[in-house]
Formats: sequence, C-alpha cells, structure tokens
Amino acid sequence: MTNHLDRFVKAQDGIFDNAIEEILAGKKQTHWMWFIFPQLRGLGQSENAHFYGIRTLNEARNYLAHPILGPRLKQATQSVIEANVSPQEIFGGIDCQKFASCMTLFGEASPPESVFNQVLRTISITDERTITMLRREE
Repeated sequence: MTNHLDRFVKAQDGIFDNAIEEILAGKKQTHWMWFIFPQLRGLGQSENAHFYGIRTLNEARNYLAHPILGPRLKQATQSVIEANVSPQEIFGGIDCQKFASCMTLFGEASPPESVFNQVLRTISITDERTITMLRREE
C-alpha cells in the first residue's frame, strides 16, 4: 500500500523540518511545495508536478493513512494556521494555488472536522479544478 508513496518520504527526508520553519516564519524560501503539499496529478505541467502528483482520491486516503506522510501533512497544514499570516503571504501566488489544490484534495479525502477542511472553511479557499477532476474519477 505504501511503496508507491516512498517518493514523498525520500523527497521530504532532510527537508521537512526546514519547510516547517519557513512556514512558521511566514515565507517559503526553498523548493518543496510539490512533495510537502501534493496536489492531483494533471493540475501542474512540470516534471515535478507529474512525479509528485496524487493519482486518485484513494491514493490521497492512503497518503493520509501513511505513518509518516499523514502526520507530516497535518503538521505542515497546522503550521500554516499557526503562522498567523495568509497562505498568499507564505507561498506567493502560484504556490498558494497549489496549497489550495492540496487542501481541497485532502479535504475531500478526510472527515469534515479535519485540519484540511478547517483551512478551507477559515481561509475560504477551494480549488474548483480539483473538485472537477475528482468528480470525473467517480
């Protein structure tokens, strides 16, 4: 179940703590968005967007159930809340859209009370392209 998710664990090793520090400082400085806040494959056009793209809603659920990746995604998302600045300020325009896509995907994959849905409600961001792609999957 988790072998196909190893690409995320490998990418995050040695970088995750730095990403959290950047988020809490209120400004993303380095390149980790694709594998810290993944989105559906097909939303981005780059090689990284394809490689780190989540294929299905079921894969998103497996990501959340992963013993390393699920807790890390929740921690990273909680850090955005704790930063007390807008996602736009933390990530900038393009990466803020990726963040919205990620929150939408994992909000759909988790219960209404999840941190992802909390972000979607609090910050009023939803990615309609993600919703459309998920509906096609059904």
